[in-house]
Amino acid sequence: MARITLSNLAHSYISHPRGEQDFALKTMDYVWDDGGAYALLGASGCGKTTLLNIISGLRRPSQGRVLFGDQDVTDAPTAERNIAQVFQFPVVYDTMTVRENLAFPLRNRGMDAAYVRARVDQIARMIGMEANLGRRARGLTADAKQKISLGRGMVREDVNAILFDEPLTVIDPHMKWELRTQLKQLHREFRHTMIYVTHDQTEAMTFADKVVVMHDGRVVQIGTPEELFLAPAHTFVGYFIGSPGMNLIEAAVTGDRARIGSWEIPLGAVYRLEPGTVQLGIRPEFVTLAEAGGLPVTIRRVEDVGRHRIVRAVVETGAEIAALLPEGAPLAAGQTRAVFDPARICIYRDDWRAAPVSAQAAQAERRFA
Repeated sequence: MARITLSNLAHSYISHPRGEQDFALKTMDYVWDDGGAYALLGASGCGKTTLLNIISGLRRPSQGRVLFGDQDVTDAPTAERNIAQVFQFPVVYDTMTVRENLAFPLRNRGMDAAYVRARVDQIARMIGMEANLGRRARGLTADAKQKISLGRGMVREDVNAILFDEPLTVIDPHMKWELRTQLKQLHREFRHTMIYVTHDQTEAMTFADKVVVMHDGRVVQIGTPEELFLAPAHTFVGYFIGSPGMNLIEAAVTGDRARIGSWEIPLGAVYRLEPGTVQLGIRPEFVTLAEAGGLPVTIRRVEDVGRHRIVRAVVETGAEIAALLPEGAPLAAGQTRAVFDPARICIYRDDWRAAPVSAQAAQAERRFA
């Protein structure tokens, strides 16, 4: 297991990049803890697979260093990094049995035969393949082969890190949940450093201790699922995390008030913002529809998704917002005001979350105003 350090790391697929826009990975400096479970989350093309391949040694970065512990592995080949990697599509030896596939990494390192058998049996139970240990991989379904790939990636206990590149793409939905739960259990038991690439927020949230959200080649936030939900550091995080995502409305903010069109919204804090594009962010979970107070809205439609209903509406400025109603909760004809919980409002300037003025500073400003 290893602490992974990314120092001044950046990568461009262009030989002579002229500026930041030419970099698939923008400059980053991060330390990922030994034994941590991380998910790289973002839309297709955001740079997460490029970053994973740099960590694994499949690609050398244009600049910067990668360290495992105190060892600089930037120029070390994959074989010398002591990692296991599981790819998006299954990589198995068709002529070998399931047992032989799972045992291969251990036998290749000369491990004791009794240990190999016990470890293979343990991993086979975890991936639900114990009944197929004697079958050859040829002829198995794609999801069964991917389970073998997952098992082979996890069978070694001595690796620096295990890297997963969208490994559940070909797995059926029920098995996805089960395997993610088992991966989490394996991590708790053996504390391998694990990095899991996905575009699926549910996979990221259920697997990782810390989620690394990437957008346009940049890490925009690293945090727990709760931190990403309650305090998105960037508008992309607010939009990408949650279903539906965060409501983002252009606003003019002065002190502890936000103006949207001709209406003022009370904020839970005081802000002093530099010039830029300002947006108010509020999760649909923290929007209440009422008959009085709040922001006037025009309701467009109501979507029933089972556990709750999503109310889609527009405000005076034309911005669209969503609010959640518990299943069975009434929606009266007069409930055309959107009330925002002030404590859950986030303010963004040029897409980045703005920090409010401290309570002491705000009090001093009022005293000397």
